[in-house]
Amino acid sequence: MATGTLPFAVQKPGVLLPLFLLFSADFLYCQQFIISHKAPTDCAVEEFFDISSLSCVKCGPNQRRSTTGLSCTCKTGYQTLTTDKASITCQQCPTDKPAVTKDGFGCIRCAGSLTDDGKCQCPKDNILVERDISGNLLEEARCEMCNGNTPALSVPNSNWDRCERCQASFINSSCSCKPPNVLAGGLCFPTGSLSSNVNPSVNYAQLKFSIQSAWFVQNLYSSSAACLVFSNLTACQALGNMCVMNMHSFSSVSTDACGLFNTIFRSKAALSSTQAISYWRVDLPWLYFGDEPGLAGRVLQTDPVPDRFSFRGKQKNTDIKLLAAVYNVRGEFLRWEPVGGRNLQLCPDTSTKQAAAFSFGTAYQQTCDLSVKELLDTYPEPLFYDVFMELGGGQSKKLLPLPTLVNNQQYNGQFINQESMKNWYLTRRMFLVDGLSGREKSLSAQPKVIRVASSIKIRFQLVPRTLEGQVYPPLLIVTYRDILVTEVNSQTVPTTFAVEYEMDQNEVQMKTNTALGVMGGVAVLLSLLKTVSWKRRIASPLIDVETLMKFLLFYAGDLANVFFTVTVGTGLYWLIFYKAQQFVSVMLPLPAQEEQFVTYIGCAFALKAIQLLSKLILQVSVDIFLVDWERPRSKAGRTVHVAGESKRDPSPVSIWRTYFVANEWNEIQTIRKISPTFQIMAVLFFLEVLGFSNLALRDPWPTLERSPEAYSPSYSLILRYGLAATLWLCIGLLQVIFFTVFYEHFVEDKIRQFVDLCSISNISVLLLSHRCFGYYIHGRSVHGHADTNMEEMNNNLRRETESLCGQRGLLPNTDTQTFQVSLANRLRVQYDRIREPISRGHLFPGLHRNGPSRLIDASSANGFETQARAYNTMNYFLGSVIDHAHPDMDFIVKDKLMFERVIGMEFLEPSEKSIFYNDEAHSFSDMLYYGNEATLLIFDTLFFCVVDLGSQSFVLAAVLTYIQQMILRLLRNTLGRKNLVSKTMVDERFLI
Repeated sequence: MATGTLPFAVQKPGVLLPLFLLFSADFLYCQQFIISHKAPTDCAVEEFFDISSLSCVKCGPNQRRSTTGLSCTCKTGYQTLTTDKASITCQQCPTDKPAVTKDGFGCIRCAGSLTDDGKCQCPKDNILVERDISGNLLEEARCEMCNGNTPALSVPNSNWDRCERCQASFINSSCSCKPPNVLAGGLCFPTGSLSSNVNPSVNYAQLKFSIQSAWFVQNLYSSSAACLVFSNLTACQALGNMCVMNMHSFSSVSTDACGLFNTIFRSKAALSSTQAISYWRVDLPWLYFGDEPGLAGRVLQTDPVPDRFSFRGKQKNTDIKLLAAVYNVRGEFLRWEPVGGRNLQLCPDTSTKQAAAFSFGTAYQQTCDLSVKELLDTYPEPLFYDVFMELGGGQSKKLLPLPTLVNNQQYNGQFINQESMKNWYLTRRMFLVDGLSGREKSLSAQPKVIRVASSIKIRFQLVPRTLEGQVYPPLLIVTYRDILVTEVNSQTVPTTFAVEYEMDQNEVQMKTNTALGVMGGVAVLLSLLKTVSWKRRIASPLIDVETLMKFLLFYAGDLANVFFTVTVGTGLYWLIFYKAQQFVSVMLPLPAQEEQFVTYIGCAFALKAIQLLSKLILQVSVDIFLVDWERPRSKAGRTVHVAGESKRDPSPVSIWRTYFVANEWNEIQTIRKISPTFQIMAVLFFLEVLGFSNLALRDPWPTLERSPEAYSPSYSLILRYGLAATLWLCIGLLQVIFFTVFYEHFVEDKIRQFVDLCSISNISVLLLSHRCFGYYIHGRSVHGHADTNMEEMNNNLRRETESLCGQRGLLPNTDTQTFQVSLANRLRVQYDRIREPISRGHLFPGLHRNGPSRLIDASSANGFETQARAYNTMNYFLGSVIDHAHPDMDFIVKDKLMFERVIGMEFLEPSEKSIFYNDEAHSFSDMLYYGNEATLLIFDTLFFCVVDLGSQSFVLAAVLTYIQQMILRLLRNTLGRKNLVSKTMVDERFLI
């Protein structure tokens, strides 16, 4: 072993505390861990500050505190008598020998004067000689030069400027520490006290190798031996520091730093415990919370912290006060230090932002890349911290030790702290940067490896069902990173300091899953009802693959509504109850706990997209026909020559009314009850301009404005979603209310205007969304003709206003013009038979829709003739059915039952007669954007929120949502236009 000087101050402990009970398996609750806060200056004159127990200990009789305050010495005029290895007694010197020797172990007469501390004083350039060459105490002290050649129990010091007595460990031997004693660190240890074959290696598990540390080679044995044999306080602290530098790891090697520490820990089991904590042995640092299985859970989740936290009110308490006892690598206690930017927070930042880490409820995270060279320059030697939480204030101030979880800690080669809590081993002491233990050959050489606390996290856990802001003891989580030093000037290491808050989410998750389960079951029933209704409307009694697919489509839409309702409700719950609480009762889920919530949002978006797509497909494939009731006038006509004779045929009915109605239908296909542009601008105005986005930050403050100098925590995905979705829905609902209550009543109602247009144009509209179900708009003019001049049209409208003519309804003396129709199968078969020639693809060969008329060839002309005949046939057939001209395909008109309206299914199945259900709600708008506003609004909400959650940018989400709306609208218009042309047989060139 090296024979250099000890790395620690030679400190003997003061008088021991009274004997305490032996270590018990019974668990000590966290109130028993709370200790009084003391500093060296707080101790009385008769007390010294015990750096091991961090408390003031009373000195023995005739003793006083030393000048350092960290030990006891005899009072002036009292000599020290050694009684055992752990304590001292003091005896007053006789009057004839009033001075105390420099070592304090004898009394002597002085040739000169006495110092203030009762010792002999020599003139300048002289040393005080109190013993002869044999080490015997002189009757009277002499002042002379030190004789370095004399083999006395006095040797020159390292500077050769004065003579000193041998260290206390040499008293019973000689200054040469003759065998079989062992010389180590400047101390002489008796043989057999501790095996000198120690393991000075430091394991770097991340790099998969170990090195023989020069620091451990020089100091491991001497520190452990001095701690075990002499109960030296700083030696015990230095040994504990070496165990901390080795990650508190246990291994099968009992002679490494932690093995030696635990050997000494067990050897002191018979002594009293420090601060009444069984894990904190006398003279030793507190490094472990025991090694019982499941102990971590009991330490962290048994007893709450006595202090309560509140965000507002008279009892507001958001200050987290942490205090650290700081030691150097040699085991010397340096100071008490408030935890803040100067210690645990390695990343540089303003003091205001760093102080936000210790404001309760603020999720704090600070990340940066630090230069290896700067770390080595700033921390040439590691500092060690025992972190406490300060409780109370004033004279009642107490300290709660923070349990520490070192993720790098190993137990027989396994990383035990990266598994479940039941396997954790909690510890106490930590460091930030260790560039010392990685020096392999010399302490002055550049380290081969440095170890940096790359991640420091303080975690607070809320007590379940608390209404008073109670938390369990906070946990300090440290992750170290091993860095192989290659290019010290260019290497960097990422570091993170974070403070996070969590609560037990099991109950919340259970309630969410329950809501999803119950509402999902209701969704199944609704989807079954929709499927049954669909089967009735297509007049198919068979259950086939198509039926199953249709059920899945219905269920996708209903399940999307379930996910959307639950997620919006959950987000709004957290937004209200977290931001508005006074005493802390809820904490936001951690980012990792939000993953399932985000999954629910993704499911809602995907399922709603499927539902919207199926509805759009239905809309752009609906069967539509415009029934023209106009008949030729008998008075006007044109002259034709037949067999040499002239006849006057009635003038043909104008097609322009049909074109006009078709154009109006084409225009209203994508009208909505909201303005998408206003919707997006209003949402952005609230979120970005008024600062509503600040409500989604992971702190408890419901403020809309934040100072640029203040710390801004990260966003909570749940709060961000809840805020954005609620704001989007509220603005959308306000628009819908304004549109339906004010705009449609006082400005224009395009749906009712379309119905009126049909009546004025003498055009009825038949929409078939299913094979045997659809909608009918009765547009037959009460005036008989719509092809007329302006004067007659105005007269007709005036007569209608003055009730001088019949009403517009399908039935006499009624105004109901819109119906839901349930067709008899015979009627549908006849309808398909008439449409069959049109649905074939050979009707328009070579037809150039957008080309000039001169390019239309003969085959195209034949196609037009066939189209015209089919149109006239369908027009005549549907008109005759409405006029009850076909008894075998007649219909009846009736009202739907209330329950039929609620569940959306008709109870009566049409057999011989079709059924026309009065529909004053204009539900034919279901074939338009207008009637699907809820689906579109929810889809836009989900699209906006999904993009925002992925990009964390409301502006980007707004831009992409607008683009999505425009693209979807363009597709709907284009495909709806083509379907209108195909089904109404209106030439596309006449659709403007």
